Amino acid sequence: MAAAKKTDGLLVGAVDQGTSSTRFLVFDSKTAELLCHHQVEIEQEFPKEGWVEENPQEILQSVYECVEKGCEKLQELNINIASIKAIGITNQRETTVVWDKLTGEPLYNALVWLDLRTQSTVESLSKRIPGNNNFVKAKTGLPLSTYFSAVKVRWLLDNVPGVRQAAEEGRALFGTVDSWLIWNLTGGAEGGVHCTDVTNASRTMLFNIHSLQWDKELCEFFGVPMSILPNVRSCSEIYGLMRRGILGGVPISGCLGDQSAALVGQMCFQDGQAKNTYGTGCFLLCNTGSKCVFSEHGLLTTVGYKLGRDKPVCYALEGSVAIAGALVRWLRDNLGIIKTIEEMEKLAQEVGTSYGCYFVPAFSGLYAPYWDPSARGIICGLTQFTNKSHLAFAALEAVCFQTREILDAMNRDCGIPLSHLQVDGGMTNNKVLMQLQADILCIPVVKPSMPEITALGAAMAAGTAEGVGVWSLDPEELSSSIMERFEPQINAEESEVRYSIWKKAVRKSMGWATTEAAEGGDPSIFSSLPLGFFVVSSMVMLIGARYISGIP
Repeated sequence: MAAAKKTDGLLVGAVDQGTSSTRFLVFDSKTAELLCHHQVEIEQEFPKEGWVEENPQEILQSVYECVEKGCEKLQELNINIASIKAIGITNQRETTVVWDKLTGEPLYNALVWLDLRTQSTVESLSKRIPGNNNFVKAKTGLPLSTYFSAVKVRWLLDNVPGVRQAAEEGRALFGTVDSWLIWNLTGGAEGGVHCTDVTNASRTMLFNIHSLQWDKELCEFFGVPMSILPNVRSCSEIYGLMRRGILGGVPISGCLGDQSAALVGQMCFQDGQAKNTYGTGCFLLCNTGSKCVFSEHGLLTTVGYKLGRDKPVCYALEGSVAIAGALVRWLRDNLGIIKTIEEMEKLAQEVGTSYGCYFVPAFSGLYAPYWDPSARGIICGLTQFTNKSHLAFAALEAVCFQTREILDAMNRDCGIPLSHLQVDGGMTNNKVLMQLQADILCIPVVKPSMPEITALGAAMAAGTAEGVGVWSLDPEELSSSIMERFEPQINAEESEVRYSIWKKAVRKSMGWATTEAAEGGDPSIFSSLPLGFFVVSSMVMLIGARYISGIP
Protein backbone atom coordinates (compact mmCIF):
# COMPACT_ATOMS: atom_id res chain seq x y z
CA MET A 1 0.00 0.00 0.00
CA ALA A 2 1.24 3.48 -0.89
CA ALA A 3 2.34 5.76 1.90
CA ALA A 4 -0.27 8.31 2.89
CA LYS A 5 0.28 11.85 1.65
CA LYS A 6 -0.06 14.59 4.25
CA THR A 7 -2.95 16.88 3.32
CA ASP A 8 -5.62 18.77 5.24
CA GLY A 9 -8.31 17.73 2.75
CA LEU A 10 -8.48 20.91 0.70
CA LEU A 11 -7.48 20.10 -2.87
CA VAL A 12 -8.18 21.71 -6.23
CA GLY A 13 -8.24 19.94 -9.58
CA ALA A 14 -7.32 21.54 -12.91
CA VAL A 15 -8.20 20.42 -16.42
CA ASP A 16 -5.51 21.64 -18.84
CA GLN A 17 -6.83 21.03 -22.36
CA GLY A 18 -4.09 21.98 -24.79
CA THR A 19 -3.58 21.66 -28.52
CA SER A 20 -1.43 18.53 -28.23
CA SER A 21 -2.77 16.89 -25.09
CA THR A 22 -5.22 16.96 -22.21
CA ARG A 23 -4.19 16.72 -18.58
CA PHE A 24 -5.88 16.60 -15.21
CA LEU A 25 -3.80 17.76 -12.24
CA VAL A 26 -4.52 17.92 -8.51
CA PHE A 27 -2.95 20.56 -6.25
CA ASP A 28 -2.84 20.98 -2.50
CA SER A 29 -4.54 24.33 -1.90
CA LYS A 30 -2.37 25.12 1.13
CA THR A 31 1.04 24.47 -0.40
CA ALA A 32 0.40 24.52 -4.19
CA GLU A 33 2.13 21.12 -4.31
CA LEU A 34 1.25 19.04 -7.36
CA LEU A 35 0.02 15.73 -5.97
CA CYS A 36 -0.75 13.78 -9.14
CA HIS A 37 -1.66 14.15 -12.80
CA HIS A 38 -2.67 12.17 -15.87
CA GLN A 39 -2.12 13.07 -19.52
CA VAL A 40 -3.61 11.93 -22.85
CA GLU A 41 -2.30 13.02 -26.25
CA ILE A 42 -4.80 14.53 -28.71
CA GLU A 43 -4.76 13.56 -32.37
CA GLN A 44 -4.68 16.35 -34.92
CA GLU A 45 -6.14 15.97 -38.40
CA PHE A 46 -4.84 17.72 -41.54
CA PRO A 47 -7.52 17.14 -44.23
CA LYS A 48 -5.91 19.61 -46.64
CA GLU A 49 -2.84 21.81 -46.80
CA GLY A 50 -3.16 24.45 -44.08
CA TRP A 51 -6.19 22.82 -42.43
CA VAL A 52 -5.86 21.74 -38.78
CA GLU A 53 -8.75 20.01 -37.03
CA GLU A 54 -9.48 18.05 -33.86
CA ASN A 55 -12.43 15.88 -32.90
CA PRO A 56 -14.48 17.64 -30.17
CA GLN A 57 -15.72 14.31 -28.86
CA GLU A 58 -12.16 13.04 -28.54
CA ILE A 59 -11.26 16.21 -26.64
CA LEU A 60 -14.21 15.67 -24.27
CA GLN A 61 -13.50 11.98 -23.76
CA SER A 62 -9.85 12.76 -23.04
CA VAL A 63 -11.00 15.02 -20.21
CA TYR A 64 -13.18 12.29 -18.72
CA GLU A 65 -10.32 9.80 -19.00
CA CYS A 66 -7.78 12.15 -17.43
CA VAL A 67 -10.11 12.99 -14.53
CA GLU A 68 -10.82 9.32 -13.86
CA LYS A 69 -7.19 8.20 -14.10
CA GLY A 70 -5.99 11.20 -12.11
CA CYS A 71 -8.40 10.39 -9.32
CA GLU A 72 -7.25 6.77 -9.33
CA LYS A 73 -3.68 7.96 -8.84
CA LEU A 74 -4.85 10.17 -5.98
CA GLN A 75 -6.48 7.17 -4.30
CA GLU A 76 -3.24 5.21 -4.73
CA LEU A 77 -1.66 7.91 -2.55
CA ASN A 78 -4.32 7.15 0.09
CA ILE A 79 -6.00 10.51 -0.45
CA ASN A 80 -9.79 10.65 -0.52
CA ILE A 81 -11.05 12.11 -3.81
CA ALA A 82 -13.71 13.93 -1.76
CA SER A 83 -10.82 16.22 -0.81
CA ILE A 84 -11.17 17.88 -4.23
CA LYS A 85 -13.30 20.94 -3.55
CA ALA A 86 -13.14 22.79 -6.88
CA ILE A 87 -12.08 22.39 -10.50
CA GLY A 88 -10.47 24.93 -12.78
CA ILE A 89 -10.32 24.72 -16.57
CA THR A 90 -7.66 26.12 -18.86
CA ASN A 91 -7.65 25.56 -22.59
CA GLN A 92 -6.21 26.10 -26.03
CA ARG A 93 -7.61 29.43 -27.16
CA GLU A 94 -9.29 30.46 -30.46
CA THR A 95 -10.01 26.83 -31.42
CA THR A 96 -13.65 26.85 -32.54
CA VAL A 97 -16.42 24.35 -31.84
CA VAL A 98 -20.04 24.54 -33.01
CA TRP A 99 -22.54 21.97 -31.74
CA ASP A 100 -26.25 21.12 -31.60
CA LYS A 101 -27.74 22.07 -28.24
CA LEU A 102 -30.54 19.50 -28.60
CA THR A 103 -28.42 16.45 -29.40
CA GLY A 104 -25.12 17.58 -27.90
CA GLU A 105 -23.32 16.47 -31.06
CA PRO A 106 -20.62 18.59 -32.73
CA LEU A 107 -21.72 19.91 -36.12
CA TYR A 108 -18.17 19.76 -37.47
CA ASN A 109 -14.66 19.10 -36.23
CA ALA A 110 -13.02 21.77 -34.09
CA LEU A 111 -11.10 24.26 -36.22
CA VAL A 112 -7.78 24.63 -34.40
CA TRP A 113 -6.24 28.06 -33.87
CA LEU A 114 -3.43 27.13 -36.29
CA ASP A 115 -5.88 26.51 -39.15
CA LEU A 116 -5.31 28.61 -42.28
CA ARG A 117 -8.39 27.79 -44.37
CA THR A 118 -9.99 31.15 -43.60
CA GLN A 119 -7.39 33.26 -45.41
CA SER A 120 -9.76 33.95 -48.32
CA THR A 121 -12.45 34.85 -45.77
CA VAL A 122 -10.07 37.33 -44.15
CA GLU A 123 -9.20 38.87 -47.52
CA SER A 124 -12.87 39.13 -48.47
CA LEU A 125 -13.70 40.89 -45.19
CA SER A 126 -10.71 43.21 -45.62
CA LYS A 127 -12.12 44.46 -48.93
CA ARG A 128 -15.64 45.10 -47.59
CA ILE A 129 -14.87 48.15 -45.47
CA PRO A 130 -11.78 50.29 -46.07
CA GLY A 131 -9.68 50.40 -42.94
CA ASN A 132 -11.75 47.66 -41.26
CA ASN A 133 -8.66 46.18 -39.66
CA ASN A 134 -8.38 49.32 -37.55
CA PHE A 135 -12.08 49.08 -36.79
CA VAL A 136 -11.64 45.50 -35.56
CA LYS A 137 -8.41 46.18 -33.67
CA ALA A 138 -9.78 49.25 -31.88
CA LYS A 139 -12.56 47.16 -30.35
CA THR A 140 -10.79 43.83 -29.87
CA GLY A 141 -7.05 44.55 -29.67
CA LEU A 142 -6.58 41.97 -32.44
CA PRO A 143 -5.64 42.22 -36.12
CA LEU A 144 -7.99 40.73 -38.71
CA SER A 145 -6.39 37.29 -38.99
CA THR A 146 -7.05 33.59 -39.56
CA TYR A 147 -5.84 33.05 -35.98
CA PHE A 148 -9.04 34.11 -34.22
CA SER A 149 -12.46 32.47 -33.85
CA ALA A 150 -14.80 34.87 -35.69
CA VAL A 151 -13.54 33.98 -39.16
CA LYS A 152 -13.60 30.28 -38.27
CA VAL A 153 -17.29 30.55 -37.35
CA ARG A 154 -17.90 32.50 -40.55
CA TRP A 155 -16.24 29.72 -42.58
CA LEU A 156 -18.39 27.07 -40.89
CA LEU A 157 -21.58 29.02 -41.60
CA ASP A 158 -20.56 29.51 -45.23
CA ASN A 159 -19.28 26.01 -45.96
CA VAL A 160 -21.04 23.49 -43.71
CA PRO A 161 -24.79 23.22 -44.46
CA GLY A 162 -25.49 21.52 -41.13
CA VAL A 163 -23.99 24.43 -39.22
CA ARG A 164 -25.90 27.01 -41.23
CA GLN A 165 -29.20 25.14 -40.84
CA ALA A 166 -28.73 24.62 -37.10
CA ALA A 167 -28.00 28.34 -36.66
CA GLU A 168 -31.11 29.29 -38.64
CA GLU A 169 -33.23 26.91 -36.54
CA GLY A 170 -31.78 28.17 -33.23
CA ARG A 171 -30.08 24.86 -32.41
CA ALA A 172 -26.44 25.88 -32.85
CA LEU A 173 -24.11 26.84 -30.02
CA PHE A 174 -20.61 28.21 -30.52
CA GLY A 175 -17.73 28.16 -28.11
CA THR A 176 -14.01 27.93 -27.69
CA VAL A 177 -12.87 24.68 -26.08
CA ASP A 178 -13.62 25.90 -22.55
CA SER A 179 -17.28 26.48 -23.48
CA TRP A 180 -17.58 23.04 -25.09
CA LEU A 181 -16.14 21.40 -21.97
CA ILE A 182 -18.12 23.37 -19.38
CA TRP A 183 -21.39 22.81 -21.28
CA ASN A 184 -20.82 19.06 -21.36
CA LEU A 185 -19.39 18.71 -17.83
CA THR A 186 -22.36 20.59 -16.35
CA GLY A 187 -25.04 18.52 -18.07
CA GLY A 188 -24.79 18.98 -21.84
CA ALA A 189 -28.17 18.76 -23.57
CA GLU A 190 -29.74 18.27 -20.12
CA GLY A 191 -29.15 21.71 -18.66
CA GLY A 192 -25.50 22.33 -19.46
CA VAL A 193 -24.19 25.85 -18.82
CA HIS A 194 -23.23 27.71 -22.01
CA CYS A 195 -20.59 30.18 -20.89
CA THR A 196 -17.03 31.36 -21.35
CA ASP A 197 -14.72 33.72 -19.50
CA VAL A 198 -13.38 37.13 -20.47
CA THR A 199 -9.94 35.84 -21.48
CA ASN A 200 -11.28 33.31 -23.99
CA ALA A 201 -13.95 35.72 -25.23
CA SER A 202 -11.23 38.29 -25.93
CA ARG A 203 -9.68 35.90 -28.49
CA THR A 204 -12.74 35.61 -30.73
CA MET A 205 -12.68 39.03 -32.53
CA LEU A 206 -16.34 39.36 -31.48
CA PHE A 207 -15.73 40.71 -27.96
CA ASN A 208 -15.27 44.35 -27.05
CA ILE A 209 -12.39 44.41 -24.58
CA HIS A 210 -13.41 47.87 -23.32
CA SER A 211 -17.06 47.11 -22.48
CA LEU A 212 -16.31 43.40 -21.75
CA GLN A 213 -19.34 42.38 -23.80
CA TRP A 214 -20.10 40.79 -27.15
CA ASP A 215 -20.13 43.58 -29.70
CA LYS A 216 -23.19 43.83 -31.96
CA GLU A 217 -21.32 45.77 -34.64
CA LEU A 218 -18.55 43.16 -34.77
CA CYS A 219 -21.06 40.30 -34.94
CA GLU A 220 -22.82 42.01 -37.85
CA PHE A 221 -19.50 42.63 -39.62
CA PHE A 222 -18.49 38.96 -39.38
CA GLY A 223 -22.04 37.72 -39.94
CA VAL A 224 -22.12 35.72 -36.70
CA PRO A 225 -25.54 35.50 -34.99
CA MET A 226 -25.34 36.61 -31.37
CA SER A 227 -27.79 33.86 -30.40
CA ILE A 228 -25.06 31.22 -30.69
CA LEU A 229 -22.60 32.99 -28.35
CA PRO A 230 -21.98 31.87 -24.75
CA ASN A 231 -22.55 34.06 -21.70
CA VAL A 232 -19.34 35.82 -20.62
CA ARG A 233 -18.23 35.58 -17.00
CA SER A 234 -15.17 36.37 -14.93
CA CYS A 235 -12.29 33.91 -14.60
CA SER A 236 -13.11 33.01 -11.00
CA GLU A 237 -16.69 32.14 -10.05
CA ILE A 238 -18.90 29.06 -9.88
CA TYR A 239 -20.11 28.24 -13.41
CA GLY A 240 -21.88 25.01 -12.47
CA LEU A 241 -21.39 21.58 -10.91
CA MET A 242 -19.83 18.48 -12.43
CA ARG A 243 -22.74 16.27 -13.47
CA ARG A 244 -20.94 13.12 -14.53
CA GLY A 245 -18.23 10.77 -13.34
CA ILE A 246 -16.18 10.38 -10.22
CA LEU A 247 -16.23 14.10 -9.34
CA GLY A 248 -19.98 14.62 -9.69
CA GLY A 249 -21.17 17.56 -7.58
CA VAL A 250 -17.80 19.36 -7.45
CA PRO A 251 -18.06 22.99 -8.62
CA ILE A 252 -16.27 24.20 -11.76
CA SER A 253 -15.16 27.60 -10.51
CA GLY A 254 -12.17 28.72 -12.55
CA CYS A 255 -11.71 29.27 -16.28
CA LEU A 256 -8.94 31.01 -18.21
CA GLY A 257 -7.38 30.65 -21.63
CA ASP A 258 -4.07 28.86 -21.25
CA GLN A 259 -1.83 31.91 -21.63
CA SER A 260 -3.82 33.94 -19.11
CA ALA A 261 -3.70 30.98 -16.73
CA ALA A 262 0.09 30.94 -17.06
CA LEU A 263 0.20 34.69 -16.38
CA VAL A 264 -1.69 34.06 -13.13
CA GLY A 265 0.35 30.95 -12.29
CA GLN A 266 3.58 32.93 -12.73
CA MET A 267 2.27 35.56 -10.28
CA CYS A 268 2.52 38.34 -12.87
CA PHE A 269 0.09 40.57 -10.99
CA GLN A 270 2.03 43.84 -11.33
CA ASP A 271 2.35 46.16 -14.34
CA GLY A 272 5.38 45.24 -16.41
CA GLN A 273 5.70 41.65 -15.21
CA ALA A 274 5.92 39.16 -18.07
CA LYS A 275 6.11 35.44 -18.76
CA ASN A 276 6.76 33.24 -21.78
CA THR A 277 5.06 29.86 -22.20
CA TYR A 278 6.58 27.19 -24.46
CA GLY A 279 3.88 24.83 -25.67
CA THR A 280 2.55 23.96 -29.12
CA GLY A 281 3.16 27.63 -29.84
CA CYS A 282 5.07 30.21 -27.83
CA PHE A 283 3.33 33.08 -26.04
CA LEU A 284 4.87 36.04 -24.28
CA LEU A 285 2.47 38.11 -22.15
CA CYS A 286 3.20 41.30 -20.25
CA ASN A 287 0.80 42.66 -17.63
CA THR A 288 -0.32 46.22 -18.44
CA GLY A 289 -2.74 46.56 -15.52
CA SER A 290 -6.00 48.43 -16.03
CA LYS A 291 -4.75 50.06 -19.25
CA CYS A 292 -5.35 48.74 -22.77
CA VAL A 293 -1.95 49.31 -24.34
CA PHE A 294 -2.10 49.12 -28.13
CA SER A 295 1.08 47.92 -29.77
CA GLU A 296 2.87 49.74 -32.57
CA HIS A 297 5.14 46.76 -33.19
CA GLY A 298 2.89 43.86 -34.10
CA LEU A 299 1.75 42.66 -30.66
CA LEU A 300 -1.80 41.92 -29.51
CA THR A 301 -3.81 43.62 -26.78
CA THR A 302 -5.79 41.08 -24.79
CA VAL A 303 -7.59 40.49 -21.50
CA GLY A 304 -5.10 39.13 -18.98
CA TYR A 305 -7.55 38.06 -16.26
CA LYS A 306 -10.53 39.11 -14.13
CA LEU A 307 -10.41 37.12 -10.91
CA GLY A 308 -14.01 37.54 -9.74
CA ARG A 309 -17.26 39.16 -10.82
CA ASP A 310 -16.56 42.25 -8.75
CA LYS A 311 -12.82 42.32 -9.33
CA PRO A 312 -11.13 44.67 -11.83
CA VAL A 313 -10.07 43.49 -15.26
CA CYS A 314 -6.37 43.30 -16.04
CA TYR A 315 -5.03 43.65 -19.60
CA ALA A 316 -1.89 42.33 -21.25
CA LEU A 317 0.27 42.79 -24.32
CA GLU A 318 0.89 39.50 -26.09
CA GLY A 319 3.38 38.23 -28.64
CA SER A 320 2.17 35.02 -30.29
CA VAL A 321 4.38 32.49 -32.07
CA ALA A 322 2.45 29.76 -33.89
CA ILE A 323 5.05 26.99 -33.94
CA ALA A 324 7.26 25.97 -31.01
CA GLY A 325 6.61 22.50 -29.55
CA ALA A 326 4.69 21.71 -32.74
CA LEU A 327 8.04 21.84 -34.55
CA VAL A 328 9.45 19.06 -32.37
CA ARG A 329 6.33 17.01 -32.92
CA TRP A 330 6.65 17.58 -36.69
CA LEU A 331 10.23 16.33 -36.67
CA ARG A 332 9.03 13.24 -34.83
CA ASP A 333 5.81 12.47 -36.71
CA ASN A 334 6.47 13.78 -40.23
CA LEU A 335 10.21 13.27 -40.78
CA GLY A 336 10.98 10.56 -38.22
CA ILE A 337 14.18 12.32 -37.16
CA ILE A 338 13.38 11.52 -33.52
CA LYS A 339 11.24 8.81 -31.95
CA THR A 340 10.47 10.66 -28.71
CA ILE A 341 10.32 14.32 -27.73
CA GLU A 342 13.12 13.75 -25.21
CA GLU A 343 15.56 12.76 -27.98
CA MET A 344 15.54 16.35 -29.24
CA GLU A 345 17.66 17.61 -26.35
CA LYS A 346 20.18 14.77 -26.69
CA LEU A 347 20.65 15.34 -30.44
CA ALA A 348 21.10 19.09 -30.03
CA GLN A 349 23.52 18.59 -27.15
CA GLU A 350 25.71 16.27 -29.25
CA VAL A 351 26.69 19.06 -31.65
CA GLY A 352 26.12 22.26 -29.68
CA THR A 353 25.61 24.22 -32.90
CA SER A 354 23.45 24.29 -35.99
CA TYR A 355 26.59 24.60 -38.15
CA GLY A 356 25.05 27.45 -40.12
CA CYS A 357 21.65 25.80 -40.53
CA TYR A 358 18.62 28.03 -39.86
CA PHE A 359 15.03 26.84 -39.54
CA VAL A 360 12.01 29.14 -39.98
CA PRO A 361 8.96 27.05 -38.95
CA ALA A 362 6.30 29.20 -40.61
CA PHE A 363 3.94 26.25 -41.00
CA SER A 364 0.90 28.49 -40.47
CA GLY A 365 2.43 31.68 -41.76
CA LEU A 366 4.18 34.06 -39.39
CA TYR A 367 2.35 35.47 -36.35
CA ALA A 368 3.79 38.30 -34.23
CA PRO A 369 5.36 40.62 -35.11
CA TYR A 370 4.85 40.06 -38.87
CA TRP A 371 1.28 38.73 -39.26
CA ASP A 372 2.18 37.35 -42.68
CA PRO A 373 -0.08 34.43 -43.69
CA SER A 374 1.84 33.97 -46.95
CA ALA A 375 5.04 32.81 -45.22
CA ARG A 376 5.95 29.11 -45.20
CA GLY A 377 8.57 27.05 -43.45
CA ILE A 378 12.09 26.91 -44.84
CA ILE A 379 15.47 25.48 -43.87
CA CYS A 380 18.48 27.58 -44.92
CA GLY A 381 22.20 26.88 -44.93
CA LEU A 382 22.20 23.13 -45.57
CA THR A 383 25.48 21.54 -46.64
CA GLN A 384 26.62 17.95 -47.09
CA PHE A 385 27.96 18.16 -43.54
CA THR A 386 24.50 18.87 -42.08
CA ASN A 387 22.97 15.98 -40.14
CA LYS A 388 19.89 15.45 -38.01
CA SER A 389 21.64 16.72 -34.86
CA HIS A 390 22.31 20.06 -36.53
CA LEU A 391 18.69 20.19 -37.65
CA ALA A 392 17.52 19.45 -34.09
CA PHE A 393 19.71 22.28 -32.78
CA ALA A 394 18.41 24.64 -35.49
CA ALA A 395 14.83 23.78 -34.54
CA LEU A 396 15.41 24.65 -30.89
CA GLU A 397 17.25 27.80 -31.91
CA ALA A 398 14.25 28.79 -34.07
CA VAL A 399 11.99 28.78 -31.01
CA CYS A 400 14.45 31.07 -29.24
CA PHE A 401 14.83 33.46 -32.18
CA GLN A 402 11.05 33.80 -32.46
CA THR A 403 10.89 34.65 -28.76
CA ARG A 404 13.64 37.25 -29.27
CA GLU A 405 11.56 38.92 -31.96
CA ILE A 406 8.49 39.31 -29.78
CA LEU A 407 10.53 40.33 -26.74
CA ASP A 408 12.19 43.08 -28.79
CA ALA A 409 8.75 44.29 -29.90
CA MET A 410 7.46 44.22 -26.32
CA ASN A 411 10.45 46.17 -25.03
CA ARG A 412 9.80 48.87 -27.66
CA ASP A 413 6.10 49.08 -26.76
CA CYS A 414 6.63 49.12 -22.99
CA GLY A 415 9.74 51.29 -23.03
CA ILE A 416 11.39 49.38 -20.17
CA PRO A 417 13.37 46.30 -21.28
CA LEU A 418 12.89 43.15 -19.23
CA SER A 419 15.81 42.33 -16.95
CA HIS A 420 14.98 38.61 -17.03
CA LEU A 421 12.40 36.31 -18.60
CA GLN A 422 10.09 34.07 -16.57
CA VAL A 423 9.31 30.87 -18.46
CA ASP A 424 7.03 27.86 -18.21
CA GLY A 425 5.51 25.12 -20.33
CA GLY A 426 6.49 21.60 -21.35
CA MET A 427 9.45 22.63 -23.51
CA THR A 428 11.21 24.27 -20.55
CA ASN A 429 12.26 20.78 -19.40
CA ASN A 430 14.77 20.96 -22.27
CA LYS A 431 17.89 22.49 -20.69
CA VAL A 432 19.57 23.03 -24.06
CA LEU A 433 16.58 25.13 -25.13
CA MET A 434 16.63 27.17 -21.94
CA GLN A 435 20.36 27.89 -22.22
CA LEU A 436 19.94 28.81 -25.89
CA GLN A 437 17.15 31.19 -24.93
CA ALA A 438 19.32 32.97 -22.37
CA ASP A 439 22.16 33.22 -24.90
CA ILE A 440 19.96 34.64 -27.66
CA LEU A 441 18.14 37.12 -25.40
CA CYS A 442 21.31 38.13 -23.53
CA ILE A 443 19.33 38.16 -20.28
CA PRO A 444 18.75 35.45 -17.62
CA VAL A 445 15.93 32.96 -18.09
CA VAL A 446 14.15 31.95 -14.89
CA LYS A 447 12.14 28.74 -14.61
CA PRO A 448 10.04 27.71 -11.58
CA SER A 449 10.82 24.35 -10.03
CA MET A 450 7.18 23.33 -10.51
CA PRO A 451 6.61 23.46 -14.30
CA GLU A 452 2.82 23.06 -14.33
CA ILE A 453 2.23 26.80 -14.15
CA THR A 454 -0.73 26.96 -16.55
CA ALA A 455 -2.71 24.38 -14.57
CA LEU A 456 -1.68 26.08 -11.34
CA GLY A 457 -3.19 29.36 -12.55
CA ALA A 458 -6.51 27.63 -13.29
CA ALA A 459 -6.43 25.95 -9.88
CA MET A 460 -5.79 29.28 -8.14
CA ALA A 461 -8.74 30.89 -9.96
CA ALA A 462 -10.99 27.95 -9.02
CA GLY A 463 -9.86 27.75 -5.40
CA THR A 464 -10.28 31.47 -4.67
CA ALA A 465 -13.75 31.79 -6.26
CA GLU A 466 -16.56 33.19 -4.14
CA GLY A 467 -18.45 30.30 -2.57
CA VAL A 468 -15.39 28.03 -2.72
CA GLY A 469 -12.59 29.87 -0.91
CA VAL A 470 -10.24 26.94 -0.30
CA TRP A 471 -7.10 28.51 -1.77
CA SER A 472 -5.36 30.51 0.94
CA LEU A 473 -1.72 30.53 -0.13
CA ASP A 474 -0.36 34.05 -0.44
CA PRO A 475 1.03 34.85 -3.92
CA GLU A 476 4.31 35.99 -2.35
CA GLU A 477 4.79 32.54 -0.82
CA LEU A 478 4.41 30.98 -4.25
CA SER A 479 6.67 33.49 -5.98
CA SER A 480 9.45 32.68 -3.51
CA SER A 481 9.52 29.02 -4.55
CA ILE A 482 12.76 27.54 -5.88
CA MET A 483 13.73 28.80 -9.33
CA GLU A 484 16.22 27.44 -11.87
CA ARG A 485 18.20 30.22 -13.51
CA PHE A 486 20.00 30.14 -16.87
CA GLU A 487 22.57 32.88 -17.42
CA PRO A 488 23.83 33.96 -20.88
CA GLN A 489 27.05 32.14 -21.79
CA ILE A 490 27.98 33.85 -25.07
CA ASN A 491 28.81 37.48 -25.74
CA ALA A 492 26.22 39.87 -27.12
CA GLU A 493 28.09 40.30 -30.41
CA GLU A 494 27.86 36.60 -31.25
CA SER A 495 24.18 36.59 -30.34
CA GLU A 496 23.52 39.54 -32.66
CA VAL A 497 25.31 37.87 -35.58
CA ARG A 498 23.23 34.71 -35.24
CA TYR A 499 20.05 36.74 -34.84
CA SER A 500 20.76 38.81 -37.95
CA ILE A 501 21.19 35.65 -40.04
CA TRP A 502 17.90 34.35 -38.63
CA LYS A 503 16.18 37.58 -39.71
CA LYS A 504 17.59 37.07 -43.21
CA ALA A 505 16.07 33.57 -43.25
CA VAL A 506 12.72 34.97 -42.11
CA ARG A 507 12.67 37.36 -45.05
CA LYS A 508 13.25 34.43 -47.40
CA SER A 509 10.24 32.58 -45.92
CA MET A 510 7.79 35.35 -46.83
CA GLY A 511 5.58 35.48 -49.89
CA TRP A 512 5.48 31.75 -50.62
CA ALA A 513 1.72 31.17 -50.58
CA THR A 514 -1.04 33.01 -52.40
CA THR A 515 -4.78 32.77 -51.94
CA GLU A 516 -7.63 32.52 -54.39
CA ALA A 517 -10.74 34.40 -53.33
CA ALA A 518 -12.90 32.60 -55.89
CA GLU A 519 -15.49 30.37 -54.30
CA GLY A 520 -14.26 26.82 -54.10
CA GLY A 521 -10.66 27.81 -54.86
CA ASP A 522 -7.90 26.16 -52.89
CA PRO A 523 -6.30 28.76 -50.60
CA SER A 524 -2.75 27.82 -51.50
CA ILE A 525 -0.82 27.30 -54.71
CA PHE A 526 1.15 24.67 -52.83
CA SER A 527 -1.77 22.43 -51.90
CA SER A 528 -0.49 19.54 -54.00
CA LEU A 529 2.89 19.24 -52.26
CA PRO A 530 3.33 15.96 -50.36
CA LEU A 531 4.62 17.52 -47.14
CA GLY A 532 1.20 18.99 -46.29
CA PHE A 533 1.39 22.47 -44.96
CA PHE A 534 5.20 22.50 -44.62
CA VAL A 535 6.65 24.07 -47.78
CA VAL A 536 10.35 24.02 -48.54
CA SER A 537 12.04 25.91 -51.28
CA SER A 538 12.80 23.01 -53.62
CA MET A 539 12.63 19.27 -54.14
CA VAL A 540 16.29 19.18 -53.16
CA MET A 541 15.19 20.17 -49.66
CA LEU A 542 12.80 17.22 -49.54
CA ILE A 543 15.56 14.82 -50.59
CA GLY A 544 17.88 16.44 -48.06
CA ALA A 545 15.37 15.97 -45.25
CA ARG A 546 15.15 12.25 -46.05
CA TYR A 547 18.94 12.04 -46.13
CA ILE A 548 19.31 13.81 -42.79
CA SER A 549 16.75 11.56 -41.10
CA GLY A 550 18.46 8.43 -42.38
CA ILE A 551 15.56 7.34 -44.59
CA PRO A 552 16.89 5.32 -47.58
